[in-house]
Amino acid sequence: MRDLTTGSIGGHLVRMTLPIMAGMIFQTAYFLVDLYFVAHIGPAALAGVAAAGNIVMLVLALTMMLGAGTLALLSHAVGRKDHAESNLVFNQASAVGMLLFAATLIGFYPLAKVYMANIGAGAATSEAGRLYMYFYIPGLALQFIMTALASALRATGIVQPTMLISAASLTINIVLAPILIAGWGTGHPLGVVGAGLASSIAIAAGFVMLAVYFVRFESYVRLDFEAWRPRWHIWKRLLLIGIPAGGEFVLMVVYASIIYWAIRRFGTDAQAGYGAGSRVMQAIFMPGFALSFAAAPIAGQNFGAKNWERVRATFRAAIVASTAMMVVLMLICQWRPDALIRVFSSDPRVVAEGAKFLHIISWNFIGAGIIYSCSGMFQALGNTWPALMSSGSRFLTLALPVVLLSLQPGFRIEWVWYVSNISVVLQASFSLFLMWREFRRRLPEPDSTPAPVAA
Repeated sequence: MRDLTTGSIGGHLVRMTLPIMAGMIFQTAYFLVDLYFVAHIGPAALAGVAAAGNIVMLVLALTMMLGAGTLALLSHAVGRKDHAESNLVFNQASAVGMLLFAATLIGFYPLAKVYMANIGAGAATSEAGRLYMYFYIPGLALQFIMTALASALRATGIVQPTMLISAASLTINIVLAPILIAGWGTGHPLGVVGAGLASSIAIAAGFVMLAVYFVRFESYVRLDFEAWRPRWHIWKRLLLIGIPAGGEFVLMVVYASIIYWAIRRFGTDAQAGYGAGSRVMQAIFMPGFALSFAAAPIAGQNFGAKNWERVRATFRAAIVASTAMMVVLMLICQWRPDALIRVFSSDPRVVAEGAKFLHIISWNFIGAGIIYSCSGMFQALGNTWPALMSSGSRFLTLALPVVLLSLQPGFRIEWVWYVSNISVVLQASFSLFLMWREFRRRLPEPDSTPAPVAA
C-alpha cells in the first residue's frame, strides 16, 4: 500500500499516470491489433469489427461501474487507515465482479446479434461484427473480475503490477493475432473469428497472472471467500457511485451508435473511416484517461483523510497536465491525420474519411481532457452523479442535433464532426461548473479568520 496523503502531489501523479497510461494503452491495443490484421481482410470486416467496438465500450462501461465504486470506497477507507473496511470492500467488489462475469456470458450473445443486425452498413458488415463478438465475449466477461482486482490495487496506490501484466497479455495477443486471423504458420486463417479468439485467450492469460499476483504477493487486501457473502449496504454504496460512472460510458456508446446510424447512408467506406479514426482517437486519449485515473485515488485517499486542500491541489494539477498533453496531441492530428489512419487501412477512401474525421474532431481534445479530469475527481469524492449529468447534457447538444441534421437534404458527414466539437466545449464548461459546485458542497473552505493576537 502507498500512502498518497503525504508527499508531492505532482510526484504522485507522475508515478501513477505513467504506469496507468501504459496499462491502458496495452488494453486498447487489444482492439487496435485486431483492427490492424482485420483491415487486410477488407472494408466490410474492418467496418464490422469497428462497429462491434461499441459493444466492447458497453462492457467497459459496466466495468467502470464496478471500478469507480471500488476505487472510491476503498481509497476512502485507506485514507482513514481502516484496514478491516478496506478488506471488506475489496471482497464485496470481487463478489459483484463474479456476478457480472456470469451475466455477461449469458446476456451479451443475443445482444451482439441484434445490435449488429441493426447497425451494420450491409449484411457482410453485420456478420463480421457478430462473429467477432461471439469469440470476444468470454474475454470481455473476465474483465469484470480483473477490474475488481486492479481497482483495489489502484486505490491503495499500486499500479506497476497491472501494467506489467497488461504488457504480457498484449504480447500474447500480438503473437496470436496473425496466427489466428491471417493463418500465419497454420495455413488456416480464421478471419474475424480469430481476432476475437486471440483477444479472449490473451485476456484469460492476464487474468491468471493477476490472480497469482494477489495470492502470492498482495498483503494489504486479500481474497477471503467468507467475506463474499453479500453486504447489501456496501453493494448499495458501490452501485450509487458506480452506476453513474458506468452510465457515462453507456452514453458514449449510445452517441457513437447514433453516429454510426447517421452516417450509414455514406456507405461502408465512411463507417470504416470513422471506425478507424475513432479508435485512433481513443488511443490518443489514453494520457487524459490515465491522468484522471491517477488523480482519483490520490484525491480519494486525501478526501478520506480530510486533507481538503490536497484534494483541490490534485484537481488543479490534473487540469494543467491534461491541457498540456491534449494540445500536443491536437497538433499531431492537425499535422498528419492520414498517417495515423494508414496504420489500419491502405484503402484511399477509408484513409480520406478517417483523416477528415481526425482533422476536424481534434479541435475538441482540450475540452475532452477537462471532462476526463472532472470525471476522475467526481469518483474521488464518491459522487459520480454530476459526471453523469455532464455526459447526459450531450444528448441535447450532440445526439438530437445529429439525428435532425441527418434528415435534412444535402446532409454532409462533416456536419456531424462540427456538432461534436461544439457539444464537447459545452460539456466541458458544464463539468467545470458542476465541479466547482461539488467542491463548495463537500470541501470546507480554508479558515480565513485571522488568529487572535496575544495581548
